[in-house]
Amino acid sequence: MEPRSGCPVNAAVEVLGDRWTLLVLRDVMFGDRRHFRALLTGSVEGIASNILADRLVRLVEAGLLTRGTAVRGQRARYSLTEAGIQTLPIIYALGNWGLDWRPGSDDLRNRQQAMRDEGPAFIEELMDELRVRHLGAPPKPHDGPGPFERLDAARAEATPQDHVDRR
Repeated sequence: MEPRSGCPVNAAVEVLGDRWTLLVLRDVMFGDRRHFRALLTGSVEGIASNILADRLVRLVEAGLLTRGTAVRGQRARYSLTEAGIQTLPIIYALGNWGLDWRPGSDDLRNRQQAMRDEGPAFIEELMDELRVRHLGAPPKPHDGPGPFERLDAARAEATPQDHVDRR
């Protein structure tokens, strides 16, 4: 699809600017939801199945996700592309704005606050880990727990033990 203008902001908004697209990407990144059913049932915002199906098609067509071939009896698995991984700083920036300017529940704001507390280098670590998980890149060595383990630990400290949603 050709953008309406040559403006890079317009081109990005045409791919990312609807109500659901960034939330689907968020759930693939942070919830490691890679199958349709997991994305549908794991959506706190309650995405409808027809909307989810449409957004997944759009994200694949835009080159932000790939859809694995589903053989009979198996579910298709979605993976981030490098372009999809590169949306993490956008999602991070939006989350920081939301922390500062919008109300929300503490348990759902915790991940964003943990990322902010870790600092900008942490976003690069997360992107490297997403490349390992989605693109098969070799893992980069690091001391101690990885970035997703640190986010999970921060979330566990702030939420009840029976809370299993990783967003």
